[in-house]
Amino acid sequence: MTARLLGWCAALVLLAGCVAVPQPGDPREIVTASDQTDASKRAGVRLELAAAYFARGQGTTALDEVKLAIAAKPDMAEAYNLRGLIYASLGEVPLAEESFQRALQLNPRDADTMHNYGFFLCQQRRYPEAERQFTSALDQPQYRDPPRTLLAQGICQARSGDFARAERTLSRSYELDPANPATAFNLSEVLMRRGELERARFYIGRVNAVPELSNAQTLWLAARIERRLGNLTGVQAFGRQLRERFPQSPEALNYERGRFDD
Repeated sequence: MTARLLGWCAALVLLAGCVAVPQPGDPREIVTASDQTDASKRAGVRLELAAAYFARGQGTTALDEVKLAIAAKPDMAEAYNLRGLIYASLGEVPLAEESFQRALQLNPRDADTMHNYGFFLCQQRRYPEAERQFTSALDQPQYRDPPRTLLAQGICQARSGDFARAERTLSRSYELDPANPATAFNLSEVLMRRGELERARFYIGRVNAVPELSNAQTLWLAARIERRLGNLTGVQAFGRQLRERFPQSPEALNYERGRFDD
């Protein structure tokens, strides 16, 4: 599996939502006046700011805000979860891991932290540990977003070379959320690598049928599938779209050079 497909969230535009950015408080709890101390309010405001800065790619500023949230409320598990995401994005691996572990110490049943920690471990190629975190997240009875974790888990399984398990996991994610183009894209890639070319064509075809969802990566995957199917006309059609719509993309360059297997 290519690094472009299986990199950190920003590496693939379609892979939206591969991390869970925490928000203050648990919506499943009834918040009463006794819960809202001044420190809790300050921490909540800081965490909201940190999440907003992180979403805009302003990691250092987000880190400043999350530190202030933790200073106001040292037992705020979601703040440590977000701190882990920020440190991971900044390449601070030991600090990121410490943050995720602290978040789970404070809230051992937080599926969002398990999800994020699992994806972090996958990036470090610690695949068995990542698998355990994803499984733990999915086992939480109140977890609200299994398709997202199944997507991340399937990507990680493919990255480890276990394409059979990746196919099963991504298929489950697709069944639960068939409208997610990231799932269709990754499932199509795995199916292509397993030689299931007609099925791979079907899933990537659903993405490319919607112009707003298609991009250089989805068109290039479709071209590679058509080449393996021996459909030269299809290869040329997707190659033409690559040249016209994304002429400066790495995928267009690979097409021009005939590098279908890189």
